[in-house]
Amino acid sequence: MSWSDLRKGRYSLAECEYFITFNTLDRQPFFKNFDLACLFCQQISVNETKHHCTWLTWVLMPDHFHGLLRLGLKGSNLSKLVGALKGASSFNINKHRGCSGNVWQPSFYDRALRAEDDRKNMARYIVANPLRKGLVKHIKYYPFWNSVYL
Repeated sequence: MSWSDLRKGRYSLAECEYFITFNTLDRQPFFKNFDLACLFCQQISVNETKHHCTWLTWVLMPDHFHGLLRLGLKGSNLSKLVGALKGASSFNINKHRGCSGNVWQPSFYDRALRAEDDRKNMARYIVANPLRKGLVKHIKYYPFWNSVYL
């Protein structure tokens, strides 16, 4: 899908929940590096505070990120919120690496969750990503995830 196709129909609704995915530039496995992965993960709580949102479940893979996100009441904007997370993490990662350039591909995928969507099953699917990719044998050995459901 093109960048403009991903934006079609995107809206931000207070207290709505979204499934979010975004990839590193050219699917480069930046987050095989433990320090870089830690820098990204630190930005999640900063993002929650600054943008009045809650990352309900998330997993950082070597070359992409998946999350369940709940917008807050105070006029959270989905595009600005995800852009801020990607931008702040890029800045910190580039500073750590002593270089510049894009870390993330432009845009992101989102899907608004419906009332009937099973959040716990979605959380399990997201968190099981490292298992399906063969990165670990048990999720307790993968440090870059969190969930309010599990």
